[in-house]
Amino acid sequence: MTSTNETILLFDVMDTLVYDPYREMASFFGMPAKQLYAMANAEAWYCFERGEIEQQRFLDEFLPAEHTWDQSAFLELFRRGYRWLDGMEDLLAELQRRGTQMHCMSNYPRWFEVVEDCLSLSRYLPWTFVSCKTGLRKPAPEAYRHAARQLQRDPAHFLFIDNKESNCEGARKVGMDAIHFVGESSLRVELSERGLLDLPTTSD
Repeated sequence: MTSTNETILLFDVMDTLVYDPYREMASFFGMPAKQLYAMANAEAWYCFERGEIEQQRFLDEFLPAEHTWDQSAFLELFRRGYRWLDGMEDLLAELQRRGTQMHCMSNYPRWFEVVEDCLSLSRYLPWTFVSCKTGLRKPAPEAYRHAARQLQRDPAHFLFIDNKESNCEGARKVGMDAIHFVGESSLRVELSERGLLDLPTTSD
């Protein structure tokens, strides 16, 4: 068991700190999500996230060649869609004031730089572990072990926070504590239970 001031927080970004415009793709393409995902090349996205291919190759391979679409408008969909999830910027600011060490741990392509341009996440936590830089995607065990090695701490010193339970389970399997993110208010409760935040007091 580590003391609270030794705990290092690893935050997922998309749909944990920041709204993920990926949700709007089906509407953009004018088809049901199930149809889009059946057509789309998921492996191209994973390669893009791991930094194995550049943006243009991803765009060219994402949908079948016979499907024509506005790639510029697609990129703009993401740029204009990035925004803080309710309460999360204030929560990071509070953790920062308490001196909590925090790092991003995100499955994301070079578009993280667009997120940074729009929201300046690095005011609160650095983009230390992004899959396009590390070549490692959650929930692969090596993604978590790499983070622990780079920060020179045992996995037990980390608290991982992600909106996907599968990624949280991956962290737990290597010895990290993890919180499945479902919203800012419940996350505050979980952090307070670990001594990392104080819950606001209410008057009668």
